[in-house]
Amino acid sequence: MPVFDPYTPIFWQRIAVAIICGGIIGLERQLRGKPAGIRTSILICLGTEVFVALGALITADTGADPSRVVGQVVTGIGFLGAGVIMAKEGLLQGVTSAAVIWMLAAIGSVIGLGHEHAGVVLAVLTVGVLTGVELLETSFLLLREGVHPPHLPFKRRRDDNQDQE
Repeated sequence: MPVFDPYTPIFWQRIAVAIICGGIIGLERQLRGKPAGIRTSILICLGTEVFVALGALITADTGADPSRVVGQVVTGIGFLGAGVIMAKEGLLQGVTSAAVIWMLAAIGSVIGLGHEHAGVVLAVLTVGVLTGVELLETSFLLLREGVHPPHLPFKRRRDDNQDQE
């Protein structure tokens, strides 16, 4: 049974899983006002699934190396992700969005190779990382001190400044 036949349930199952996985991640990004919202995320995941499924079909027919298709997807997605990274006032912005784009392509690849359940697990884990780290950052102000300027001054720093006055 051909995997890339629109008259088979597996074809539509993989399309649906790619749309759902991209939508789950895209919704999280959209709600936070980040680049690559719902539409973009769905299209990245779906497009990657289609390319990888086509690559698997072509390589099965010709005996070519299927890893070449995945390698080209990684290269293309890297270029797309680089487009959302910007430097502003000495800080890099969009790196997480670029990483999310990379992860969307990985999820689409997994689905395209026939591992739909793994794609769903990876989508949920991705949203878990994005929201979980956000919760940690708001819970522990020390985590915000890295390359990001703190939103709230620390009590200790305020006391240090008062001692100097």
